[in-house]
Amino acid sequence: MKMIMAIVSGDDSSAVSAALTKARFSVTKLATTGGFLMSGNTTFLIGVNDDQVNEVIETIAKHSKKRKQMIPSNNSFDVGMYSAFPVEVTVGGATVFVMNVERFEKV
Repeated sequence: MKMIMAIVSGDDSSAVSAALTKARFSVTKLATTGGFLMSGNTTFLIGVNDDQVNEVIETIAKHSKKRKQMIPSNNSFDVGMYSAFPVEVTVGGATVFVMNVERFEKV
């Protein structure tokens, strides 16, 4: 048995959740915040049998898309002046961890 922990952009959360539920996977959703952009994410916890891991990852990948976003970048000019230059960054997609489960019980 495996525990899949997937961190997904808040923009893709609903689509990923709906797709996983439609595929009959039990999903726990946690509201989380990313450290880099301080933007909303959703962390999904999905317990599955070993042979279902690829199906879950494919479902997540299909419904969580990377995209470009402009964000302000605060730069200092060493004279106490700051300027905000927009910087293009890639956001979205998913970060997925697959962990072994030593024991599972439903009580």
